[in-house]
Amino acid sequence: MLPPMQTIPRAPLLLGLAGLLPFVWGAITVLLPDLGLWTAQIIGPRFAGPYVMLFYGAVILSFMSGVLWGFATQLSGPRATSGYALSTLPALWAFFMTGGGPTSAGISLMAGFIGLLGLDWLFWHHGVTPPWWMGLRVMLTAVVLICLAIGVFF
Repeated sequence: MLPPMQTIPRAPLLLGLAGLLPFVWGAITVLLPDLGLWTAQIIGPRFAGPYVMLFYGAVILSFMSGVLWGFATQLSGPRATSGYALSTLPALWAFFMTGGGPTSAGISLMAGFIGLLGLDWLFWHHGVTPPWWMGLRVMLTAVVLICLAIGVFF
């Protein structure tokens, strides 16, 4: 069940949207190969097509592990232990599952972001996130998944 929509404060909303830029740029350069080629020639191939999304996606999953760790500090007892352990999963997933080529890495990242959304919900359910957290995370995750799907399937 999705939480009721809460107003997302301006700073987290704008920073979250800005954090989508590498994903969106990667998807655009997949859909517009000439732009991807130009990007690769001007600033390097790592910043075009699926490669920017894959590299940045692994970074973001690792970053989100740190965010979840911070939420785990608000839990106590066995829940805290579980929270700390669960918070490491996105970074470990990114580390172990993003090899093997751009298609399998993209699919693995998609699975990782879906799993991350489940962890977001769990921490939200335990009341250790801001009330607007799931509204932000669902929106950002949807855009990330669309972009990664473009990189995988186009």
